[in-house]
Amino acid sequence: MKSNGKAVLTYGDGKSVDLPVYSGTTGPDVIDIRSLGQTGMFTYDPGFLATASCQSAITFIDGDAGLLYYRGYPIEQLAQNSDFMEVCYLLLNGELPTKTQRAAFENNIRRHTMVHDQLTNFFKGFRRDAHPMAVMVGVVGALSAFYHDALSITNAEHRAISATRLLAKVPTIAAMCYRYNTGLPFMYPRNDLSYAANFLYMMFATPCEEYVPNPVLVRAFDRILTLHADHEQNASTSTVRLAGSSGANPFACIAAGIAALWGPAHGGANEAVLKQLAEIGDVSQVGKFIARAKDKNDSFRLMGFGHRVYKNMDPRAGVMRQTCHEVLNELGLHDDPMFKLALELERIALEDDYFISKKLYPNVDFYSGIVLRALGIPVSMFTAVFALGRTVGWITQWNEMISDPEQKIGRPRQLYVGPAKRDWMPVERRG
Repeated sequence: MKSNGKAVLTYGDGKSVDLPVYSGTTGPDVIDIRSLGQTGMFTYDPGFLATASCQSAITFIDGDAGLLYYRGYPIEQLAQNSDFMEVCYLLLNGELPTKTQRAAFENNIRRHTMVHDQLTNFFKGFRRDAHPMAVMVGVVGALSAFYHDALSITNAEHRAISATRLLAKVPTIAAMCYRYNTGLPFMYPRNDLSYAANFLYMMFATPCEEYVPNPVLVRAFDRILTLHADHEQNASTSTVRLAGSSGANPFACIAAGIAALWGPAHGGANEAVLKQLAEIGDVSQVGKFIARAKDKNDSFRLMGFGHRVYKNMDPRAGVMRQTCHEVLNELGLHDDPMFKLALELERIALEDDYFISKKLYPNVDFYSGIVLRALGIPVSMFTAVFALGRTVGWITQWNEMISDPEQKIGRPRQLYVGPAKRDWMPVERRG
């Protein structure tokens, strides 16, 4: 962060205050308003849409240009050339690993994939039909009751241990949520499998027969994790940082992030895509729904098209589109009615002048929802998979926040619009 002059705010009867302006390595400048409180005034910014709450060196987004960088690397390059474990190392450490560093990191993750056996008893306390995200919030938060030997947030080694445990155990917990839902026995992780293959094994294997991972499907799932690993200061990441600013342990902070992600306005977008495809029902109905989407007097909107951050093409969508077609080809699903419907919507969005002019391109949620369904992952697990991929981003952001000497406990201000001071009256005098 470097100084780039100052802004002058004039207020009241000719009073003014100088506010420093800073530049990052890329992106817009920011006005430092910390001294504004000395004037007795504060800014008003619902949703913090024009407020930088921190400085960060992890992820950069330019929504207008359609750019997403992890530690400076374009997401398209990482999704095509790296895998999720390499991306995790990059996010956590700031640089891509050497071959030796990569092997040591992956081995460390594999040695922590098991969860404490007593933790399995937690699942018996939930109804069989409990939503996987409800279970994940509880079980991930409970990890602090089992792994409290390294919870000093001021100790860098403890933070690294907790990061490893979360990255390793969240897939195991997510798979256990699915198995508990379906009445299937829990499958212990296998250390001979990759991170993505191990999750699919824990989801779909049975004790009755050998499970052989399909490399095309494993690669597709790995890409989904990579594309969702971090996304700057979104709602769930900001929740993790805010919870962490109080000194809460990392397991509690990640549980808070999972809870925030569960909201349909945040992590449920790919789930909404599948629900809408089911609502449309058949290719023959596509025209009717497209007409509704174009009607400005109709509140209906197509899910999975356009993005509130990206005003251009979602940079993750191109990679996910390629992955989607690879999976459909591998499984021979192009004639499946649901997938035919999705591909027809995709064709129209990429060719129709209305969608092109408004830049309503298919986004990552559109394609990832289709891929997850093709992999056999039920809709109820979609947001849990999102949480699995985002855990590394959350823990990286949390660690950066804890290490930042300028960071303070989060305490947003407010514009109070309630009653002014009034005096209490006995009940018999209240009108």
